[in-house]
Amino acid sequence: MLIDLAPEPIKGVVFDFHGTLVGGGDTTRWVDAALRKLAADGHPAPELSAARIVELRDHLDHIWHHAHAIDPRSERDLSHERHRDVFHRTVALQGVEPALITALYDVMPDQWALFDDTLPVLRELKARGIRIVVLSNIGLDIRPLLDRAGVGALVDGVVLSYEVGLVKPDPAIYERAVEMLGIPGTQTLMVGDSPRDDVGGVPLGIRTLILPRTGGTVHGLATVLQMTGAPALSAG
Repeated sequence: MLIDLAPEPIKGVVFDFHGTLVGGGDTTRWVDAALRKLAADGHPAPELSAARIVELRDHLDHIWHHAHAIDPRSERDLSHERHRDVFHRTVALQGVEPALITALYDVMPDQWALFDDTLPVLRELKARGIRIVVLSNIGLDIRPLLDRAGVGALVDGVVLSYEVGLVKPDPAIYERAVEMLGIPGTQTLMVGDSPRDDVGGVPLGIRTLILPRTGGTVHGLATVLQMTGAPALSAG
């Protein structure tokens, strides 16, 4: 007797946002943008030595990892106010003055940049009729950014933790994403970068792909095309 070992086809993909579709950006430009905002708002330039600026940039490069020590249950992602507060407390660990922390927070979304393979992969999935949802632990509305970047027109929905009152890895937030897809969990693929937060859909039968942080501008999202049966993109 022949046994069919093929898994159910993947008809929907849930993507994490930060660290998966977008990178955190260059922390040098981030600090420079915050200093320009301070000057534009009439604040005096903070007294920061070259060594202190390097330390701040290094801290910002792993800001949400540091934030986890202050906020291990990701409660910052349940409201804009908590998100801002945890960011402030995390950066304050470096002895940064409040005005600069506020400026860093205000210009932060402008630093997020799509990985080079984000749009090509999303377009190919869309062309194949595969439904797409973005699922993010975040205390901000990222839809304007997604629209400006060309992602908004390619996805079928967005689930944000602060809007639904749930945070990954709670399986309940994955249920929201699956409902939005309109596809069973067993026909869904979750793509993220966190082995802690992005595996919460496993109890629902959601296959999960973890793409660890990369230092370049390509994140390896073409793997999604292979897993969904879509052809890999050519180098040209």
